[in-house]
Amino acid sequence: MDKTNEALLSDLIMLAKADNKITESEYDLIVKLASTMQISKDEVDLLFANPIPSKVQGSELQRITHFYKLMLLMNVDHETHDKEVAMIRNFGVKMGIRPDVIDQMLIKMEQYEDKIIPSEEIMKIFTTYYN
Repeated sequence: MDKTNEALLSDLIMLAKADNKITESEYDLIVKLASTMQISKDEVDLLFANPIPSKVQGSELQRITHFYKLMLLMNVDHETHDKEVAMIRNFGVKMGIRPDVIDQMLIKMEQYEDKIIPSEEIMKIFTTYYN
């Protein structure tokens, strides 16, 4: 298993554990994302038992994509806990995402019924702050 993908999944697992419970929808999303990385459910379960440290992604697009996946996971169970928001902020800052962008994303997600921000809106937010 690729260490970068392990670290990405571990970030998602740590976020899922932030509120001290892992919902079925959170677990299913992590397994589904792992599958796209050719990582088996058994390997995901090993990471749940032993997550590895975060690893900052190379390109800006990779960091934005990873941040978006974290936001999707935070909202998949339709509950947003303060610990999850704090962790999202922490991950974002570690990835080099500006705090203003993180704030805008958190505000924008509240404007959608399912809290899923369309990709074109995400790109608008990043373009506003990075150009």
